[in-house]
Amino acid sequence: MTGMRLPAKFDWRSLPSGFIAVFLVAVVIEFNPGWRDVLIYDRHAVMLGELWRMWTGHLVHFGWPHLVADAGLLVILGWPLGQKHRQFSWLALFLMPPFISGVLLWLDPGMTRYAGLSAVDLGLLLFLAAKGWQQDWTDWFWPAVLAIYVAEVVLEIANGGRGGGMIQFDDPSVKVATSAHIAAAAYALLAWAAGRFCQRAMGQPKPTV
Repeated sequence: MTGMRLPAKFDWRSLPSGFIAVFLVAVVIEFNPGWRDVLIYDRHAVMLGELWRMWTGHLVHFGWPHLVADAGLLVILGWPLGQKHRQFSWLALFLMPPFISGVLLWLDPGMTRYAGLSAVDLGLLLFLAAKGWQQDWTDWFWPAVLAIYVAEVVLEIANGGRGGGMIQFDDPSVKVATSAHIAAAAYALLAWAAGRFCQRAMGQPKPTV
């Protein structure tokens, strides 16, 4: 009898350790609902100096369905990003959350609370799609994946965006944060453009398939 053989030695370096760490922290927070008020992005609290919320707010989720959808996708994206774009991945995990929160703070005063990794997911997905498309502009796969994700967000917003739409929040007063997703997209496109600029400035060859 023959079957699929497991590799003799698993390469632990292939694990997206940073992404898994973020996932586990988000799970711990969800198991401790009393932490939400201390960690969630709260505009008033941030303005009073509680700056950690600009990062930790993305680790808070409005219920288990919200957590599974957001944090699960984060880990899935971590595999290709961690292997092919390690430097971007580590910088994004630390810099994208406060970047998004900063945009909300200064450009969206009506967003008094924010939580979840969905905007970070969109930024990571957009960067991955841009890099994949950069290798082959006729490749439909990454644009299609991105279009599906964006369509899902637009559909939820069109349906009112409250309570999470297809992904139910445990707080029905919360709505989908469009401005956060736009901020994440801006971060991803800026990072991609910066990478292209540095590549050309250093005279490196264009990536090939």
